[in-house]
Amino acid sequence: MSPGQAGRSCPLHYRYRPELLCQAPESWPDDVLYVIGGLYGNPFALDAIEAMAAEERAAGRSVRLLFNGDFNWFNASAPWFADINRRVLRYDASLGNVELELASPSSDAGCGCGYPDFVEDGVVARSNQIIQRLQQQAHAHPEIQRQLKALPRWRCMIFGGLKILVLHGDPESLAGWGLSRERLARQGAGQLAHWFRQTGADLILCSHTCLPLMWSGQVDGRSCGLINNGAAGLANLAGDHRGLVVRLAASGPSVAPLVGLQAGVLSAALVPVDFALDDWLALFDRLWPAGSAAAVSYRSRVRSGTALAPDEIRMSC
Repeated sequence: MSPGQAGRSCPLHYRYRPELLCQAPESWPDDVLYVIGGLYGNPFALDAIEAMAAEERAAGRSVRLLFNGDFNWFNASAPWFADINRRVLRYDASLGNVELELASPSSDAGCGCGYPDFVEDGVVARSNQIIQRLQQQAHAHPEIQRQLKALPRWRCMIFGGLKILVLHGDPESLAGWGLSRERLARQGAGQLAHWFRQTGADLILCSHTCLPLMWSGQVDGRSCGLINNGAAGLANLAGDHRGLVVRLAASGPSVAPLVGLQAGVLSAALVPVDFALDDWLALFDRLWPAGSAAAVSYRSRVRSGTALAPDEIRMSC
C-alpha cells in the first residue's frame, strides 16, 4: 500500500496553519479541566470519567470535560453509536479524524488516520474496514452527523493563566503524527519547539497516535509542555487495561497520577481511567468477534495493554 492510499493519505482539508490556532483563545474559568482523547466508543471508560468529574464537583470544584476527538470507533451498532454520541456531545468536544470521516466522509481518506510508514499495512486496511462499519451507523443518524460536522477542529483557551492548545493530531493536521512518540524519538524536539513558537501556546494537549507521552522544556526561555494522553478508552501501558486522560488544575488529583508536570500554577497530570474490563470485553466481543478487523487489531491490547512501561511516558528528546 503506497503512502497516498486510503488510511495513509492526509486530505488537504485536514490541514491548518499553526500560527492561526491560538489567535483568539477562549477564557475558561473552571477549576478543573479534563481533556479526553481517544475514548474509542468505550462506555465504561466514559462512566469512570463522569464519576471522576462527579467526585471533583462533590469536593466543591467546577469541572469541564473536553473530548478532543476519536470518541467514536468500536461503537458500530445503532444503540451503542447513538448512546456514545448523545453522552459525549453534552460536553465540550472537538473533531478527531474519526468524527470528521463520519460527518463528512472523504472519497480517498479511508479512516482518516494518516498512518505513517512505521504502521504496518494490515493495521491500515483493518482501520478502513472499521470506519466503513461505523459510517453505516452515522448515515442512519443524520442529526448526530450534523452535530459532529459543527464541531471545531481544535480549541485554544486561557486556563490557569496559561495558553492551552488542545488538538487531535498535530499543529499542522488533524491527523498529523508529529506529536507521536515515534516521531519525537526519531527527530527530536526541534519541530515541536518551532510549533510552540508559531502557536504561542504554553501547553499543547493532543491524542490521535494512541500512545501516551509527556515532554517539558524551554523554548526561547519560555517553559512549555506537551502531553499526549494516548487513549482514554483503551489500554496504554504493559499489563494495564486502564485508559488515560489529562487533568489540569491548580490542585492535585484525588486519583494518583501516573506522571505529571508543573506549568505555572497548574498541575498537569496523566490520570488513569479505571473501568470494568470484563464488561468492556464482553461488549467488545459481541460486536467484534474473533477474526473481525477490530479484534485482530485491538483485542490483545484491550485485554493485556501495550509494551510501554510507565517510566517511558516522560520523554526527554
